[in-house]
Amino acid sequence: MSYKKSNTEYSHKPSKSISSKSSTMNFNIHQTGKNLKEKISRRIKRSQIPILVYLVLICSMALLWYLRDFQDGITMDFFAELFGAAFTLFIIDVLLVRSKTKRWKNVQEEINYLISRNVNRLRDGISTRVFGFSPTIDHELDELQAIQAVRDQRNVFLIRIAALNEEDLIRSLHQEELFSDNTYDYFNEKADEVWAILNMKYSDDLHPEMVSLLINLHVQLKDICSHIRQYLKIKRFPEERKYYSTIGLKGVSVSMSKILLILNRLKEEGYSEAASLIKSA
Repeated sequence: MSYKKSNTEYSHKPSKSISSKSSTMNFNIHQTGKNLKEKISRRIKRSQIPILVYLVLICSMALLWYLRDFQDGITMDFFAELFGAAFTLFIIDVLLVRSKTKRWKNVQEEINYLISRNVNRLRDGISTRVFGFSPTIDHELDELQAIQAVRDQRNVFLIRIAALNEEDLIRSLHQEELFSDNTYDYFNEKADEVWAILNMKYSDDLHPEMVSLLINLHVQLKDICSHIRQYLKIKRFPEERKYYSTIGLKGVSVSMSKILLILNRLKEEGYSEAASLIKSA
């Protein structure tokens, strides 16, 4: 507790404990408001009825309420009808959302794990096949710690690669392994795996932003296959080696930059998981 002394009186400053309680209270109020805002936002996003429909109903009801003094009987009848319609839509919407949420909850963890495993495998394949990533392994760590250490190294590596310009990215490519039939088959397989997730029964319950990312990832993986095929034409047309190698390298650099941005974003949002080494309970 702090005091400032004068000739005739003491001026008292709030104690640290009181300030701390006040700060805690303000934080709790702010956090409560933030949580409420997030809940409302999630509720609106999950809604099956466009928010514009609710806005039109509310505005119409407000206008009718304002005009009730001029045409009391008619306006109030319309007001009651609109109120009933809004209430019905709200109830139906809540039931639909609750039903879909319950149905989705049964497989949500499995779908998220499937996406995470595909993202992790793709990040691993790209870092090693495309860029020749070779992690430093500390053999004094146990298996789980070693895996995490490798994942951390790979994450730093891919973030650095994603920040490169076109010329530096092309120089970083492991061209001998990248431009091969095996790597073509690898990326084609990964593109099909992503597409399979999008075509699963429960894909309709994925967030639209996630669907957009997965579709974009699928397209870019297929484009990588196309660029590899263009580059490999140098074997069939050796006299045009410069042309086909140039368009192959430039195409790969463009698609790979987009793929890395998607994978790094999914990683940041928690969608990258290594295969479990521990038996589930």
